Amino acid sequence: MNATDRTPADLLRSALAADPGRPLVTFYDDATGERVELSVATFANWVAKTANLLQGDLGAEPGDRLALLLPAHWQSAVWLLACASVGVVVEVGGDPAADLVVSGPDTLEEARACSGERVALALRPLGGRFPQPPDGFADYAVEVPGQGDRFAPFVPVDADAPGLVADGAELSYAALVERAREDAAKRGLGEGARVLSGLGFDSWEGLSAGLYGPLATGGSVVLCRHLDRLSPEALAQRVESERVTHTV
Repeated sequence: MNATDRTPADLLRSALAADPGRPLVTFYDDATGERVELSVATFANWVAKTANLLQGDLGAEPGDRLALLLPAHWQSAVWLLACASVGVVVEVGGDPAADLVVSGPDTLEEARACSGERVALALRPLGGRFPQPPDGFADYAVEVPGQGDRFAPFVPVDADAPGLVADGAELSYAALVERAREDAAKRGLGEGARVLSGLGFDSWEGLSAGLYGPLATGGSVVLCRHLDRLSPEALAQRVESERVTHTV
């Protein structure tokens, strides 16, 4: 990756320029049997559409705070990169009484504490929508498809501005990238590494292993939700079939 990249959005742009067709995020939900694989190009397209939704329809600006109430999921990863593209500060598992809230189906009541814009994700296979839209929320699966495939921020993102709050600590975008690189080095990750992670996105460790570390080093991630439901034999088969090089 480019050593001058200082934000997660920079990292994604470098990955897109280097090899847009390679896998970036492979997602499994072992409660439903879902498997989704997103190339760098496909992932970047989802990020662009989500960033356009965030900046255009939701009116988000750099420095706004977004409470992300989502599990480890490929759509959660999209939101993290979309927020970094706009300059919005993500508070993972944060206080819903933020400027905006993004909620999964299990945290809707909690998310109603937000007096600002609220977005709900059904987290259904293939990015499906809610059968009945939750009252007071925009359904992400309804709103995002019509958004533009290219994104340009109204205001350039400041790499030294706050970007993420995890484990009660606030990180700038630049500090986030640097820490992700350090974590990746400790795990022995390099270009082409394929990391299998069953950690949640409610902590820095899970975010670093399941997204930022592989992205910062030219690797990819096999992100597994409900991994505890998988037998040891099935897990070993997945490691082999997905050509996993590192397990977290």
